[in-house]
Amino acid sequence: MKFPTLLLSTLLTTSLYAVDQNASSEQMNVKMEGIGYIKKLGGTLKSELQKHMQVDPTGVAAFGFCTAKAMEITEEVNKELPANAKVRRTALKTRNEMNMPDATDIAVMESYLKAIEEKRFTPQDIKIVEEGNTTRVYKPLLTDGVCLKCHGQNVSTEIQEMIITSYPKDEAMGFKEGDLRGVVVAEIIKKSDK
Repeated sequence: MKFPTLLLSTLLTTSLYAVDQNASSEQMNVKMEGIGYIKKLGGTLKSELQKHMQVDPTGVAAFGFCTAKAMEITEEVNKELPANAKVRRTALKTRNEMNMPDATDIAVMESYLKAIEEKRFTPQDIKIVEEGNTTRVYKPLLTDGVCLKCHGQNVSTEIQEMIITSYPKDEAMGFKEGDLRGVVVAEIIKKSDK
């Protein structure tokens, strides 16, 4: 049985608040571990995108890189992490179907959108969700000027054609600078004490 998103969002917001306010040293260690994994993936992808944007400011080369290599880089980063951890990207409006969010992801992103709407959001707002023996660490991704080349409201005809060809079910356009584009999520399974 699936929980309605609103109910899950309410429960999640409550559990996020409780973890942030009463975080144990173990929870803080897991948070820092997750942030490290997020930075590893985010830093790798960002540096590659920057290289492609410097070579071709139109965004065409960067789009080609994302299409060909972003998932491969994510897999490579995950191979370097401990066996009990993984990191991934997701969004409410996805481009690549392999990045679809689950109910927890949706609830977290909706809580970010609510915080943005209520003007109490900061880009450093890291959210922690504990589900059974798994802790998820979420970092928001906001659009900046470079992102708008492929995700904005005025995407070039050439990139639009590339999107239609590569991602016929794309939903990830129409963003403005500073919008919530999605999240990077680190998932860490608690190691057994055995």
